[in-house]
Amino acid sequence: MDPLVIFTPSGKRGRFPKGTPVLTAARQLGVDLDSVCGGRGICSKCQVTPGYGEFAKHGVTVREDALSDWNAVEERYDRVRGLKTGRRLGCQAQIQGDVVIDVPPESQVHKQVVRKAAAERAVVMDPATRLFYVEVEEPDMHEPSGDLERLKAALAKQWQVGEQGLRVPLPVLSKLQPALRKGEWKVTVALHRDHADDEERLLDIWPGYWEGRLYGLAVDLGSTTIAAHLCDLRNGDVVASAGVMNPQIRFGEDLMSRVSYAMMNTGGDREMTTAVREALNGLVKGIAEDAGIEPAQIMETVFVCNPVMHHLLIGLDPVELGQAPFALATSGAMSLDATELDLTAINPAARVYVLPCIAGHVGADAAAVALSEEPYKSDDLVLIVDVGTNAEIQLGDKNRALACSSPTGPAFEGAQISSGQRAAPGAIERVRIDPVSKEPRFRVVGSDLWSDEDGFAEATAVTGITGICGSGIIEAVAEMRIAGLVDSKGLIGSAEQTGTARSLPEGRTHAYLLHDGSAEGGPVITVTQGDIRAIQLAKSALYAGARLLMDEIGTDTVDRVVLAGAFGAHISPLHAMVLGMIPDCPLDNVTSAGNAAGTGARIALCSLAARAEIERRVYEIHKVETAIEPRFQEHFVAANAIPHATAPFSQLRQVVSLPDVAFNTGDADGGGRRRRRRV
Repeated sequence: MDPLVIFTPSGKRGRFPKGTPVLTAARQLGVDLDSVCGGRGICSKCQVTPGYGEFAKHGVTVREDALSDWNAVEERYDRVRGLKTGRRLGCQAQIQGDVVIDVPPESQVHKQVVRKAAAERAVVMDPATRLFYVEVEEPDMHEPSGDLERLKAALAKQWQVGEQGLRVPLPVLSKLQPALRKGEWKVTVALHRDHADDEERLLDIWPGYWEGRLYGLAVDLGSTTIAAHLCDLRNGDVVASAGVMNPQIRFGEDLMSRVSYAMMNTGGDREMTTAVREALNGLVKGIAEDAGIEPAQIMETVFVCNPVMHHLLIGLDPVELGQAPFALATSGAMSLDATELDLTAINPAARVYVLPCIAGHVGADAAAVALSEEPYKSDDLVLIVDVGTNAEIQLGDKNRALACSSPTGPAFEGAQISSGQRAAPGAIERVRIDPVSKEPRFRVVGSDLWSDEDGFAEATAVTGITGICGSGIIEAVAEMRIAGLVDSKGLIGSAEQTGTARSLPEGRTHAYLLHDGSAEGGPVITVTQGDIRAIQLAKSALYAGARLLMDEIGTDTVDRVVLAGAFGAHISPLHAMVLGMIPDCPLDNVTSAGNAAGTGARIALCSLAARAEIERRVYEIHKVETAIEPRFQEHFVAANAIPHATAPFSQLRQVVSLPDVAFNTGDADGGGRRRRRRV
């Protein structure tokens, strides 16, 4: 059997004969891998990173000889221009065995769109890091004392800071005497105060009155994407935002795959830690350049992340999070030196604050969402759903707060979908299907035009129509249900059953033709029965988790639903409810919070009081463990139906009518018999 090649982050896979260049395999699978030199090893745009070891999720073991040895072209290129450690040229490396290949962002023609914008939020400024201008007494031979001691005395007298003791890192101390003398005994200092123990640190020093500003980074470190907001620590303004794909995705698309990689490969956790820290340093350099500041002006970083990413960032083995009782090495907030995390791109003396985790699979990102949305202060019963590869769900009001996590997997982000991809220019992100003609129209990332509008072809000429991303597949399946192309069990009807030639036979099942780009040399994009099953599994896990929390409180309804996360911000509430991703609720009460975890990180960056509050609140949030809760399976099975097997969804049915159709599997020639039943 030919070797299996799996590309990340696209998830596309196929078998190719030994000796096939990686670039050739990528092109045949429609993987977004750049090349402009015709495979001659000149442009270097086709760089890839092969992964080695056990990949349980993919069911493959990648041997060290999975790719051909370096050849003369690669050796010459590395000698002259340099290749990053672990990189290969896709045009030169040939497939010799089963292999997992990561295509880094810089090698992609159509760069991933990391949509985690900063929301406007009023915050009472009380940052941990501040600037102080002080005038220090000159040295006196009659009253000898050190320059540092006189600086401490001046800070205490003029600003009432440093009185509990001031820690001064040695590299900062070395700047003290030159700065004092150049500034004629007047200096500006950056001080950091830890709210937990009131310890203060001297982070940097400048001669005289320094007119510059200090900045902090609020980082939402997700399993798929890393989003950072650069904030002015004087007023909290976001001066720049940036995002990158998490390079750990080559070790596994979801969290348990990464835990499995750490379990099966000695040193695997260290590999993943190194990868994410390198990505963070690159992100810092890019965001500082965008903002036009020196990276050394970044004095503080706040991180929010799920428990597995929390451990891999800090440098802790996540193996215990992959098995009951899912014990965290530590759940409390952490204050660290940036150098402890190898964050070399920011100020050498910078500090890092990591928000506390709620429980084993409900992490610091969920705590940040709680800080942002404050369900514990709500009069209404609010359900907050942070949709991702591992959904984190919170339910509560001012009387009680609950949380759980639910393993939705990567389908909502376009992975495990036949034509799926992540959000990049050319990816279908919005879908509408006419319920009468069954004809589709759609929008793609990078264009505001619908496919049936004038100018659409010209607007998408550069990127083309490349696949379908998470929000697109959600809308496509929901629209198919509304149009009667799919029944409540998730079965796609035949052409005879649905009345449209767009329903194509595919073995004993059917697929819906969304776009045929074959005439222009583009892809044929369909929604297959397998795609719908993947979406059903993901949405059932999401709904079941929410339903468990509702059971715990003893309610069948919620007052409000908040969709959080970058992906949640792009989900249509109507289509989410048609699928049954979320419990029935008046659609006007379903809102998006955008990147609430990132907002919570910014709040914590700007406010010591907020840090103290969330550290207290996390202990009041009751964790419901879905992995051991027997009702989870019951709710999961019932939620497989679209929208649900037993819940009436009466609020939804006031807005949209779902056809009362039922299909059998039939034969691929459309000979299946139409049956009707009450939905």
